[in-house]
Amino acid sequence: MDDCIIIGAGPAGLTAAIYLARFHLKIRLFDCGSSRAAMIPRTHNHAGYPGGIKGTELLRRMRKQAEEFGAVRETAEVTEIGRVGEDFDVRIGDRSVPARSVLLATGVVNIRPEMDPQIHDDALARGLIRYCPICDGYEVTDKRVGVIGTGDHGMKEALFLRGYTRDVTLIAPGARHDLDAACQAKLDEAGIVHVDGPCSPMRIAGDAMAVTTPGGELTFDSVYPALGSTIRSALAVAAGARATAEGCLEVDDHQRTSIPGLFAAGDVVKGLDQISHAMGEAGVAATTIRNLLDERRPLRR
Repeated sequence: MDDCIIIGAGPAGLTAAIYLARFHLKIRLFDCGSSRAAMIPRTHNHAGYPGGIKGTELLRRMRKQAEEFGAVRETAEVTEIGRVGEDFDVRIGDRSVPARSVLLATGVVNIRPEMDPQIHDDALARGLIRYCPICDGYEVTDKRVGVIGTGDHGMKEALFLRGYTRDVTLIAPGARHDLDAACQAKLDEAGIVHVDGPCSPMRIAGDAMAVTTPGGELTFDSVYPALGSTIRSALAVAAGARATAEGCLEVDDHQRTSIPGLFAAGDVVKGLDQISHAMGEAGVAATTIRNLLDERRPLRR
């Protein structure tokens, strides 16, 4: 039986794997290969990497580090988590894997704008589409930026980006904007143009992103979709864990869910959606898991 099964191999899951393996625990990490961090062309605000580091390279280094200490990683998608007494039964299709504890680090999936998937991925790799202004707003300093979104969420993202550039346009994803008077007043005060949609098709035009709107085609140095995200908490919720209305798993200060022995860290828990934040939560979760297992049966060499 594994001491801990980690579901998800992004920054949170891999950080937890490093900690737990160094606690001399038997660790298995299931990776379905869809970490959002792999989509980052280059992160510049992750400390310790002057010049930045690609998301794929950061994950590769973290995987190597975890494996140096004996963590076992498998490419597989977990389909169910069940309780067996105080332990767990983790299922991958017809296969059953027992564990004394489970850490969910499955993250979230960004909701993409309606566009050709290949064009989206090419634009993302070139920084023409970006999803995290906290991560990379600096890179659009004094550039022309489009934000696809509406309502309070779209307004807030546009206002955040206004701290980097004067040229921000908020484009409705649907036919018309859903902006109340207070939202419109804030946008107008900041000098942010708001344009009704729909905003498709979108295409790469040289070094810019071209967005088709009813009023004509607009071009931007970068476009930020502000359409929200899907929280990948279904496994834990199906097992009985409490979650918010948005689907974020509820945890205490030690990353414990409402199910004893089931932990969660990273973007699947409500937070900043930042690598550093996810790694910090993972360190807390891993240490708590170690102490929980020690309480059940003292860990001795």
